[in-house]
Parts: sequence; C-alpha cells; structure tokens
Amino acid sequence: MNKRQEDERNIATLDSRFNQTLRNVQGLLKGRSMPGKILLSRRSDSPGNSNLKVSSPNYQRSFSHNDAGTSDHTSGAEEEEFQSTSKPISIANVSKLKVSASLGGSPPEEIRKSTMGARATDSARVMKFTKVLSGTVVILDKLRELAWSGVPDNMRPEVWRLLLGYAPPNSDRREGVLRRKRLEYLDCVSQYYDIPDTERSDDEVNMLCQIGVDCPRTVPDVPFFQQQQVQKSLERILYAWAIRHPASGYVQGINDLVTPFLVVFLSEYLEGGIDNWSMSDLSSDIISNIEADCYWCLSKLLDGMQDHYTFAQPGIQRLVFKLKELVWRIDEPVSQHMEDQGLEFLQFAFRWFNCFLIREIPFHLITRLWDTYLAEGDALPDFLVYISASFLLTWSDKLQKLDFQELVMFLQHLPTQNWTHQELEMVLSQAFMWHSMFNNSPSHLAS
Repeated sequence: MNKRQEDERNIATLDSRFNQTLRNVQGLLKGRSMPGKILLSRRSDSPGNSNLKVSSPNYQRSFSHNDAGTSDHTSGAEEEEFQSTSKPISIANVSKLKVSASLGGSPPEEIRKSTMGARATDSARVMKFTKVLSGTVVILDKLRELAWSGVPDNMRPEVWRLLLGYAPPNSDRREGVLRRKRLEYLDCVSQYYDIPDTERSDDEVNMLCQIGVDCPRTVPDVPFFQQQQVQKSLERILYAWAIRHPASGYVQGINDLVTPFLVVFLSEYLEGGIDNWSMSDLSSDIISNIEADCYWCLSKLLDGMQDHYTFAQPGIQRLVFKLKELVWRIDEPVSQHMEDQGLEFLQFAFRWFNCFLIREIPFHLITRLWDTYLAEGDALPDFLVYISASFLLTWSDKLQKLDFQELVMFLQHLPTQNWTHQELEMVLSQAFMWHSMFNNSPSHLAS
C-alpha cells in the first residue's frame, strides 16, 4: 500500500469514527444543542420504545442497551446536518464548544427512556461485531472502529482481549495462547506470591503490605469489592505485576486499573448485577483464569506508559502539562480564573491520569469508558488529555465562580454521582472533536 492509499484510508477511518460519534450524540440529545453550534433535529420515538424502563446502574452480563452503541441509521435531515460538521472549525470558535446543558444531574426521564430504547434495539450494531469477531483472523482496525462507540456486554471480554493484544487475532491460535499465558501466570504466583515472607526481600514485604492496605480501599462504594475473596484476587494480580515490573513496582492507583478487567472477565461466569455477585460461586480454576486475564491485560495496557509509574511519574506530569495547555486554548476564561486563584492542574488532574478517571465517575460507567480507551490503542495517553479537558470543562461556568478553596473541594468531589451514559457520551464526543481539531496541529497548542 503506497503512502497516498494509506492517507486516504486513515482519512476514511477518521471520518467514519467522527460521523459515528455524532450519531451517538444525536441519539442521546434529541434536539439539545451540541458543541460547535451543531443543532440536531428532534425525532419522534418509535412506539416500541415507549414502555422501556431505564436500565439498572449495575453491570449486567446479558446484552445491555447501555453499552451497545447507538443506531447507525439517521433521517435525511439529520444526515444533512451531520455533514455540515465535517467542515473545518476555526480556532476562534473553539471557546464556544461547550455543552449548553448542565451535566451535573439526571436527564429528563423521557430522554433517558428514548436513549436506552434506541440502544436496546440496535441489532445491526451487534451483527457488525459478530461479523468482525467470526472471521478466521480478526481485523483489529475494524474492531477498534466499532469498539470506540461501545461494546455489547456479552462480547466485551473477547473484544478487550483482542484489542489489548493479549489474545491473537488468529482464531486458530487463540485457545493455545490463552492456555499458555494462564499457566505462566500460575507459575508466577506460585514462585513469588505463595511463599513465606522470610523468602522475600524487605522491599517486597513492604510492597505486599502496601497492596494489602490499598485493596480494601479499592472502589469502596461498590460492595462487591469489599468481599475478602475479591480483595485476595486483587492482591495476587497486583503483586505479580509489581514483581514482574521492577522499574516501577507497585504504585498506588494501579489497583484501580485492575477493577474494570476483573468485572468484565467475571461477567463471563456470573449472571445478573455486580451487587449480587460472589466469587465463592466459582471454582479455583476459573478464578485463576480470570486473574491471569486481568494480569496480562493490565500488563498490555501499561506496556506503552511505563514512565507513568516510575519514580516521580514523569509520564503523568507530561499529561498534566498538556492538559493545562489544551484547556488554555479551548477555554481561556476558565484557565485564567484557575491561574488567578493559584490552582495548579497537578492538584486535581494528577489523580485523574493516575487512575484513568476511575475515581471521578460512577463505576457502572467505567466499562463503557474503557471501550473507548482500549479502542484508542497506543494513542490512549494523548486521548486521555482530551477526555480530561472535556470532563473538566463540563463545569466551565461553575468553575469561574469559585475561589481557590471552593475549586479544590469541588474538583475533589465532582457531582457525577447521578451521571448516566448520556453524560459520558457527551464527554467522549466533545473530546473526539477537540482531538480531531488539535492533535495534528500541535502549533495551535503552543503557548
């Protein structure tokens, strides 16, 4: 493939994802204003959706309308409006790219119902995933493009393994590779974890102690993670990872990064909502396989960002600096106000990047967020900057009214407890648009 064909393919992929993102927002907002003054026409809901109930916030194993993405079908008028958004947006208008509605509370009931109904009936999207996954060799570019907008729950474990490169795209090799990797994890646990403390170094004893302290603090508002067996699995995974990655060892915050993997891979074996799960219902072999999958996926996720967790965490500090530059360019009044108040981005954004925003939004939204994370692949660290900017500027107007102390308190306890997939999709969609505008034009972000 020559360079011109490759460029055309990249442009086509970008356009496809951009249009899919806008379709997501259309399905969510039903006529509300969009960033960049994009107006979406209202469409009447289908009769079949009128009796649908709002889904439970619990993670479900069965196919969920929350996570399946929105329909690929739009009316002619809507398509015409979407096409207008593909035109270049001037930098002067960037400061206007704000969500007009407040995202701090719950959306109107009728909007939530119509949104969930549209997702629940999107069988065409499920068929697209099925087609990609059923091939002898999975085309990862196609899978990433689909996964960016959300993965159906029952397909998520397989999709995540593939996106991270843990499971090979060749279906003939997949079972053998997973078996070998799971045995390798078992050997690691046997060699390093299942030994008396007398055989560990002082640093290893201290590290295991710190992990043991952090595991009970992990996702404290979800009762499932308070189960002793769950905490023991977290401890084994984290200790094995830390031993095998001596450059960083264990760093607080990595414990949060295991939780989405644990929930997703457990969902292959446990039915219903996470509040009703118990690991005691599973055999030791199944638990071992789940731990192994979590360990390897965590390793793959962090392979490209090792300096995020080495001494002084320089990788995260770079992302915080990029976030500060981006927010200044997008919303100068907010940036100026924060500077005037003496608030440093490190005071709040360091935790965001360290934990991938897991502590900032309700846990039932995390797996959907991570669909996009994993679809980004090696570009994830850069895209995290845009997601964080979109997340922060959700409260642009509010932030400009707060003094230093109020800013610190507000940013440490953001009002996201009532967020639904609607608010999350808005953050992701706005982040994507800003990324499309700025990422290939770094001079626009120069001070």
